[in-house]
Amino acid sequence: MHSAFAFLPYGDVSGLALLAAMLLAGLVGGATHCVGMCGPFVLAQTTARLESVPASQMNEFHRLAGAALVPYHLGRATTYITLGAMAGAVGQTVRSIPGLDWIAAGWLIFAAMMFLAYAVFGSGLFRATAAKESRWGRVLGDLTRPMFARPTGMRGYALGMMLGFLPCGLLYAALAVAAGAGGAAGGAAAMAAFVAGTVPGLVVTGFAGHLAAGRWRRLATVAAPVLMSVNAFMLAWVAWRLV
Repeated sequence: MHSAFAFLPYGDVSGLALLAAMLLAGLVGGATHCVGMCGPFVLAQTTARLESVPASQMNEFHRLAGAALVPYHLGRATTYITLGAMAGAVGQTVRSIPGLDWIAAGWLIFAAMMFLAYAVFGSGLFRATAAKESRWGRVLGDLTRPMFARPTGMRGYALGMMLGFLPCGLLYAALAVAAGAGGAAGGAAAMAAFVAGTVPGLVVTGFAGHLAAGRWRRLATVAAPVLMSVNAFMLAWVAWRLV
């Protein structure tokens, strides 16, 4: 029978655990870390999109469409999946070198430790990481600022692609998993699961506003230590199966 996870060299059970861990990381990180870091970008785009709709034509569909920001999220997904494929390809190449076949497990253990640190210390640890690289963030801000005026269609897609390169400790941890996912296809799939998990929190932010999203964020923060610990355990288990 053809394996549903043929792109991962670890078997169906380990492949499913890896993708589930990435989806969980995206859901928890999206509801806690991303709402605070990327929420302002989402709100700015949502406001700009809704302002372009005449008040007489405003309805619930326009509000939902404005909050969904489909082009923006597709752009983010393109960047993350591409980076994941590259990380997976590099990881596979290194793993093929004699004596370095352990490297995939090493990447997964590293990512598990980062997610466990998130569970213990919270998202502030990753915000501090991003603050140290604020110069690159400022460069991206200068490049993308004109695009916020009309963030629709290809402009919204390009904006999402560019903002996908923002410094983010959570992203680094996800890319470590992609590097250990067994190749370009595995790395791309891992990042696809991760970015899918980050979308709900940002959509809620765009639709309900920052205050309502903040309440959801506080609730998610309570559950985050347990969920991120489970996430770290799943990655460590996959790494153990590789040793």
